[in-house]
Amino acid sequence: MQNVVIRSIERLDFRTKEAYKTLRTNLSFAGKNVKVISLTSCTPNEGKTSVSFQLCLSLAESGKQTILVDADLRKSVLRGRYKANREKYGLSHYLSGQMELDDVCCRTNVNNFDIIFAGPIPPNPSELLGGDAFKNMLEVLRMKYDYVIVDTPPLGGVIDGAVVGAICDGTVLVVESGAISYKFAQNVKEQLDKVGCRILGCVLNKVNTKKNPYYGKYYGYYYGSYYGYGNSGADEVQDELMLDAGSQTDATASETETAALQQSTEEKGDAK
Repeated sequence: MQNVVIRSIERLDFRTKEAYKTLRTNLSFAGKNVKVISLTSCTPNEGKTSVSFQLCLSLAESGKQTILVDADLRKSVLRGRYKANREKYGLSHYLSGQMELDDVCCRTNVNNFDIIFAGPIPPNPSELLGGDAFKNMLEVLRMKYDYVIVDTPPLGGVIDGAVVGAICDGTVLVVESGAISYKFAQNVKEQLDKVGCRILGCVLNKVNTKKNPYYGKYYGYYYGSYYGYGNSGADEVQDELMLDAGSQTDATASETETAALQQSTEEKGDAK
């Protein structure tokens, strides 16, 4: 097994961390047999990779043995985004029969968190992801880890996400707030339905809590006053969200909110 060091991890504010904890908790209630979970989106730059990475960190922090599989064989950004030192071998090496599974797994400097990077771009990514080698790999990882999170390409352009979703226990769709039309999201959902993929829910990403009163009011006033700062204090915490290396990511200066995976507990509280 290779060893890699992740040098750049986003500093998340309190509200964003709580959103990932909520996502983690809701996934745990999906069933004990739901261990291999893929994440996809409609288009690039919706925050799919950042959500996948931060979800893995949240699971690892809770004591779950977690591995992130970078199945975006066409245009992977995982290694470059988190400034990981270069790995020798990746997923494409294993799927093409050049390396064994243990050779492409990477142990990170984060406890309980391993990664399989994408590796070099192959000429036939869809065929590799739909082959027996990938299916067998997921079964082996299922037995070794508590959770296997698979980051797949956006479904709006290529079919890879549906191919992977069909052999996973479930799929989570990441949608950027205010950027994707309802019809587009429905079309992507229909693609997943056609291959028999179980859709676990949706993550509403890049929510601007300052402009959206529904999210901003709940997190700003409730958690703001509870932790000793008011509405302006909550804004200050939001402004502190940044990368250690100073580069932009999908989750920078944005809020990650879970939708469809959780019940609207806020609305129930208002009704009472």
